[in-house]
Amino acid sequence: MNNTDEGLLRESLKRMNAVLKQSFKVNKNPFPWLKAFYAGLAAALPVFIGVLFGSFENGLLAGIGGFTYLYVFDIPYVQRAKKIFLVLLSITFSVFIGTILAPYVALSVLMMGVIGALAIFIFGALKITGPSALFFVLCFAMATGMPVDPSLAPIRAGFVFIGGSLSWILAMLGWFFHPHKPEIKAVKRVYCKLAELMDSIGTSNVNMVRHRVINVMSEAEAVLFAGYSSRPSTKLWSQLFLLNEHANLIYSSIAAISTTTDQIPPALGQSVREISEMIGASNLPSKEAALPEEMSAEIESIAKRVFEAKGILMASLKELKHEQFVKPSLKTTLLGAVDKNSIVFLSSVKYGVVLIIAALIAYSFPFEHAYWIPLSCAAVMSGPTIIATFHRAVQRMMGTVIGLLIAGVILITVHNGFVVALLILCLTFLTELFIVRNYGFAAIFFTASALIMAEYSSQVFDYPYFAVVRVTDILIGSLIGLAGVVLIGRKSASNLLNHFVAKTIRSQGQFLVAMYSNYIPYEDIQSKEQSKMQTNLTNLVTVYQSALGELFGNRARLEALWPVIFSIKQISHELNISMKYGLEKKFPERELAQWLYAMEIMALSIENNLYPERKELPFVEGFSHLHNEVFNLQKEMEQWE
Repeated sequence: MNNTDEGLLRESLKRMNAVLKQSFKVNKNPFPWLKAFYAGLAAALPVFIGVLFGSFENGLLAGIGGFTYLYVFDIPYVQRAKKIFLVLLSITFSVFIGTILAPYVALSVLMMGVIGALAIFIFGALKITGPSALFFVLCFAMATGMPVDPSLAPIRAGFVFIGGSLSWILAMLGWFFHPHKPEIKAVKRVYCKLAELMDSIGTSNVNMVRHRVINVMSEAEAVLFAGYSSRPSTKLWSQLFLLNEHANLIYSSIAAISTTTDQIPPALGQSVREISEMIGASNLPSKEAALPEEMSAEIESIAKRVFEAKGILMASLKELKHEQFVKPSLKTTLLGAVDKNSIVFLSSVKYGVVLIIAALIAYSFPFEHAYWIPLSCAAVMSGPTIIATFHRAVQRMMGTVIGLLIAGVILITVHNGFVVALLILCLTFLTELFIVRNYGFAAIFFTASALIMAEYSSQVFDYPYFAVVRVTDILIGSLIGLAGVVLIGRKSASNLLNHFVAKTIRSQGQFLVAMYSNYIPYEDIQSKEQSKMQTNLTNLVTVYQSALGELFGNRARLEALWPVIFSIKQISHELNISMKYGLEKKFPERELAQWLYAMEIMALSIENNLYPERKELPFVEGFSHLHNEVFNLQKEMEQWE
């Protein structure tokens, strides 16, 4: 072995050791006390009711529907009502179809993969927060492991639906007290970050803060999309919508001077913080931050926009006029993710294939309750990157061993239904409490909870046999999931990066031409070209994040690519602003052709791994900031290559 090979080996071992240590890192996220309590209540209440009416087994069956609450996150209640109801139907269907297909091993194996792949695809394409495919696979797997009797499918599904309906009710309770709380939090966060951006002007971390502002504005827009109702808008919702729109204008004004101004008056940042505090508040502050009397024209423009934002908070509903809110169609979003190079589509296919392989292995050998193997495989593969998958595997194995000990003690000593319901509440509560800190800790309680629900249903209390079987199944499933992800997708994201950078730049050029060529109707620009650009940008960011999580990728090269992606995101933001507020501007055809040519040259260069050739961009009045961003992109691409 030469020195180069030894160096690579040492570097790989060093990185593996760092990844292993990262598996036991405890995050500092705040504990979600209320959500954890509701999750425990959702899982335990059906069991308690079942015991109360003398039907412990049916109560446990309804408790499966309690997994529905684990998909509750801080999203608008309009979206939450739909999302949780669809999760409830999906979990009910999983139990129903699992009971029907239990006698047919081949069909069960195939359906498990289909359920997993569909869930991964839908959650990824629609950017839905949650545990994705895990609990749909769990419910299907548990149904196939129940006593085989397809005729019981409607009854089992009915009890699961009832249990899940309780979760839906618990999920919607907050609507009666704070119907727009998620939207308020999202827009408040936007103005907090805008104030932080103002403070960072002239410092070395200004670009990092700009990136954060872009992210929170995109998140706020997504939240407002989700919270939109076809009914007449309320005053608060209209205020939030207009405030977020205005935040985009304030950001553009700040970004335009971020490289030419050393500092923005601190009083202006304080004024933006006051807006954040005023959003959703019943009592508005009487004092305002005093601005300096002498300001440059650029600073005065920003101050004017900040003053207009405060005016939105004071306006009546009649004064809060805004354009018709157009939501991207579900069809457009899903079809945008169906692409042979889409990381969401590829990930879902890989997930389904590996899950099918795990199920085939499980059912081809005489494993007892073999469904724990593909279930563990599904849990491990839920990590968004290969490194995260490795973390999940280590954490799952650790959690399994400790969770088995806890479950064993409970199974041996507890035979009272009410106590079992209380224990399920506690274990689910602890699962949700610790999931934000470390998956391994949560896996301890989740494993114990799932095992006692399954084992009390089967009424088998042979602990030594049960412990060996469960440890074997869960470890095998975890190893299959890890091996599948490593072998199938080891460097797939890295290999797609150049393609998606080129595709996104090209779609940005096409969007620019569509806006200012006067040949395409406004509705078509918005529904087609803008949607295409956003889909490509989303795919690019997803691929980049996945590439960063590859175990043996060239991390230095990937990190050097970040300024390129940052510039691409800034260009997309400026184009979106132009779509909303700048269509009345004129972009001469000759200059437009030169801009498009420059962007196409960048796309071709990166697509073919060629050194990019910088092209001069003619200056167009009204597009100075966009000009600077495209120029910066050319410069960053030269440095990256």
